[in-house]
Amino acid sequence: MNIYERLGIRTVINGNATLTRLGGSIMPSQVVAAMVDASKHFVDIIELQKRVGEEIAKLTHNEAAYVSCGAAAALTLSTAACITGLDATKREKLPHLDTSMKSEVIVHRHGRVGYDFAVRQVGVTFVEIGNENGTTPDELENAITEKTAAIFYFANPSREHLWVPYEEASAIAKQHNVPLIVDAAAQLPPPENLWRFTQRGADLALFSGGKGLCGPQSSGLIVGKESLIEAIAFNGPPHPFIGRGMKVGKEEMVGLLAAVEWYVNQDHVELQQSYEDQVTYYDEVFADIQGVTVHRSFPSEAGQPMPRTEIRFDEEHLGITRNEILQQLAAGEPSIDIAGAGANGVLINGQTLMPGEVEIIAQRLKEIVLSQRKR
Repeated sequence: MNIYERLGIRTVINGNATLTRLGGSIMPSQVVAAMVDASKHFVDIIELQKRVGEEIAKLTHNEAAYVSCGAAAALTLSTAACITGLDATKREKLPHLDTSMKSEVIVHRHGRVGYDFAVRQVGVTFVEIGNENGTTPDELENAITEKTAAIFYFANPSREHLWVPYEEASAIAKQHNVPLIVDAAAQLPPPENLWRFTQRGADLALFSGGKGLCGPQSSGLIVGKESLIEAIAFNGPPHPFIGRGMKVGKEEMVGLLAAVEWYVNQDHVELQQSYEDQVTYYDEVFADIQGVTVHRSFPSEAGQPMPRTEIRFDEEHLGITRNEILQQLAAGEPSIDIAGAGANGVLINGQTLMPGEVEIIAQRLKEIVLSQRKR
């Protein structure tokens, strides 16, 4: 009996995405082993954070790195760092900003996301630039004032053609001595993003530790300029200021280091091919079933360069709705969670599936569809 059975909690086959509500990702054995090892000893947390950051910086070709309590905490601490630097007086005032402190953050109007509260909780105000049709470099430059603490990008390749390009925005930001920060929480794959954003001019890039990296769900990763990483640590735990509630345990720090080591050494070409093979597999499974069609969906919901399998159901022909199919998948044994697509489709994401689960999902879908046709 595993811990979830003992607690009366059903486990789920996650064919949806690396969602926080489903626990992010499954950690590789190397990561679990590193966390168990870390749990056996006391250690100076500040020293450990620094050393883990140094090792991750080497692995990701960056000046410095910091392990945060998830990507949302990375947003908060990065914002705080841009406002306070290493000024202890300013640190004590957050989130109550006075006239001596920078208080504005620039974002693309078309680039806003629901997670940007993590930036605003530091006390800053958003200054939006551009519109649904795009943003010009002049609009970015004209928005910068003496109150500007940072420029934030919320990365998504499907929308970036509407924004000022990273390199151009970085040049403008540097002219005004304003940091440019990229929230790339879900932008792995590709692995090159661990250094691509900073090489394109970003001062910091932020990632979730529990999504593509397959590290601890409660971890996040910040990479970039050493001076800003130092200011992030200055605002972060164990210091009793705005970052105190964003505590990172020794297990998460060591676990994320192990996850980055594991991730950069994966055969990512082979992984991508495995996702393509899944689309082909579903296509073959449903080839002879009328009312069911299989399609390749690209890119992923987060704009990642990876395919998903989209399956569409003809409700009139099959006698069952897409929502009823999703409900039966969730209620069955094992419970299966996949995403809806449009009015009559589902999307299956291979990134979160364990060996054998592709076949389980296909079989369950086939059983649901065929049993309904028999009725």
